[in-house]
Amino acid sequence: MLIRYFADIRFPLERANGVQTMETCHALARRGHLVHLVVRRDSADPPRDPFAYYGLPSHPLLSVERLRVPAGEAPRRAMFIAKSLRRVTGIPRADAILTRDLAFAALLVRLPRPWRSPVVYESHGYAPAVAEDLPAMVSGAAPLSAAKRRRLEARERLVWAAADGYVTITAALARELEDRFGARTRLAVIPDGARLAPIDGTGLRARADGEAPVVAYAGHLYPWKGADVLVEAVARLPGVRAVVVGGMPGEPDLPRVCALADRIAPGRVRFTGLVEPPRVPALLRDADVLVVPNTPGRASASYTSPLKLFEYMASGRPIVASDLPALGEVLRRDENAVLVEAGNAEALAAALARVLGDAPLAARLAAQAREDASGWTWDARARRLEALLDAVAGGAA
Repeated sequence: MLIRYFADIRFPLERANGVQTMETCHALARRGHLVHLVVRRDSADPPRDPFAYYGLPSHPLLSVERLRVPAGEAPRRAMFIAKSLRRVTGIPRADAILTRDLAFAALLVRLPRPWRSPVVYESHGYAPAVAEDLPAMVSGAAPLSAAKRRRLEARERLVWAAADGYVTITAALARELEDRFGARTRLAVIPDGARLAPIDGTGLRARADGEAPVVAYAGHLYPWKGADVLVEAVARLPGVRAVVVGGMPGEPDLPRVCALADRIAPGRVRFTGLVEPPRVPALLRDADVLVVPNTPGRASASYTSPLKLFEYMASGRPIVASDLPALGEVLRRDENAVLVEAGNAEALAAALARVLGDAPLAARLAAQAREDASGWTWDARARRLEALLDAVAGGAA
């Protein structure tokens, strides 16, 4: 099957969007599909090799085309869409098109069917709700205007009705969309994934006498991700250190969380800054407990399928996570994780103390999470996508 994947992102991209895009395309190629990934040119000079950046070998069935587009959001967007449309309508025609771009999907489904391949849209949240909540979730985000809300609502309704296939990353999001727009066929719930590399044992790491236990968080530092809550929890645990992996340079979130740590847990929180994806697993293994501290809100409750969660499960370390519906689709209380009230630093501190003080519990949780991770690999994700793509391509034949 020839699959064209369109992503209006510079590439490689340091955010989870870039990791998920590359890992998904690579996994589909490993399953024998010819995958043509269309993205924007890297902003680095010289451009970075995306295979090397994401720690993946080149694959003869996966090609990455990086389009040159002008600077400035409006001209960049217009040029990316114009060039992408030529690849949609050109020869050879793809068996299926994949995209996470709602506006691009809405444009594609308006094209006459003979001009395009079947379109599969992957949703990571109901766009009007995400845009409405964004100012509280991401520092500096602009408030949602009434005109933009109407535009996003119209696109959501159109793509739900007209896309040949539809993917959501959580069951909660699928239910919300069905409640809004009614049932549809060729709908699949396909969460994110992780690589499952060999590890040496599960549970708490071996520590030298007197060495402080370490808890770790990996990911971006937007307020809704909860790194602030983790720092507040560590401040309640004398003798425990934390490692925070991530934080985009030039954004206000890293200095904000660093300042909080300096004020309430001085010398006990290490910030790595942004690191390349292949370095993350070793940093996770260097910790004793891994934390998903998402705060309450629509995105956390219904839309999130964080890459860190699946990477944590694959790492063989015990997990403490916020008790939220979307996370609960993968995590089970006291079976493969300890779940705590979202946004509650005191509850998080108590849970961390519990796991750090109970090595058998930590080993049991970590072993079960590692076993469960075999169902949430990128290859498993590609198999689920393949089933939907087969149905979509077959229906178009």
